Amino acid sequence: MILNYESKTIQVKIVYYGPAMSGKTTSLKFLFNYFNKEDQINSIENTVGRTLFFDFGVLEFKGSQWDLKFLIYSATGQDFYSSTRPTTLRGVDGIIFVADSKRECLEHNIRSWKELKYYFGENLYQIPIVIALNKYDLNNGKKIEKNDLKHKIDFNRFRMINMTKTIAITGEGILDSFKKLIKSIFPKIRFTI
Repeated sequence: MILNYESKTIQVKIVYYGPAMSGKTTSLKFLFNYFNKEDQINSIENTVGRTLFFDFGVLEFKGSQWDLKFLIYSATGQDFYSSTRPTTLRGVDGIIFVADSKRECLEHNIRSWKELKYYFGENLYQIPIVIALNKYDLNNGKKIEKNDLKHKIDFNRFRMINMTKTIAITGEGILDSFKKLIKSIFPKIRFTI
């Protein structure tokens, strides 16, 4: 977090993180579309629309005394570009971990989570995190439930963690995930979207 006292601006870095094809870019695009800022997203994609390095955009909100500037990234989930992830995560203030809620993706989610833990070590428990169980509209009865992940990630050790169900393609739960993360980053500030 960077506080600029001259311009009265608080700059916050948020990263959407998770396994490949979990819905990180779709989530980010819906969020920016919600604020009519879809043209503010910069993406480096391959020929089939997959994120190569990261997606990036800035959302700014005017406050009565201070302005908020959110630098929002989505890290690539493709293993071929895994070397870019630590750079994308550097200086992060909050993480939205996008997990694919299909039952067969549980191990992919856990592997991605363990990688995140590897990058931060014990410091991960201090970072505000929202876990978005995405694609919750698919696979009737064959979904990952909240408790499935809570068991595997040491959920109760975290100071600021939430979990939501999302459907990135329709936007369901995306704004709620963003609001929960903002509330964790700024627990004493009233913030309305």
